[in-house]
Amino acid sequence: MSPSFDLPDVDLFTTGALGPPGQRVFYLQARAGTRVVSLRLEKTQVGALAQYLGGLISDLDAPGPLPTELDLVEPVVAEWVIGSLSAAYDDHVDRVVIVAEELVGDEDDEASGVALVPGNAQIAVTREQAAAFAMHAARIVESGRPPCPLCGNPLDPRGHACARLNGNRNPYP
Repeated sequence: MSPSFDLPDVDLFTTGALGPPGQRVFYLQARAGTRVVSLRLEKTQVGALAQYLGGLISDLDAPGPLPTELDLVEPVVAEWVIGSLSAAYDDHVDRVVIVAEELVGDEDDEASGVALVPGNAQIAVTREQAAAFAMHAARIVESGRPPCPLCGNPLDPRGHACARLNGNRNPYP
């Protein structure tokens, strides 16, 4: 059983990537006081969350000044890998609540006969933190490998077998 986290008031909500483009590992991170929770996720999940939060925030009252310190807190050690993400605005507490659920396989723990219980994290952030996250996350996602102008897939520094050219030649050696 993986740990679960309930963070109703965080000091930091951010994302970041470690490693060179093409081999980056993405993280979602929240800090409440001295407690830091880092979760691993996919680049597409970061992009989707940024886009969703951006749309959500645009439908609410304008946020106040945005946080500027959005670097990952080192060392980054993932508690588990995110399988699914959801977010909603709770108007009673004026917070955006992000819920992450752990990615688990379908297997049961055969040794004990007990089903694995996935971890989950519930993180409540201010409108300001959500807006800053959305902008920061969009920059992080875009900072990777540039897309091929023909097929849209990422260009690999070692060459690119373009799907639009049936992979027969590398238009960008």
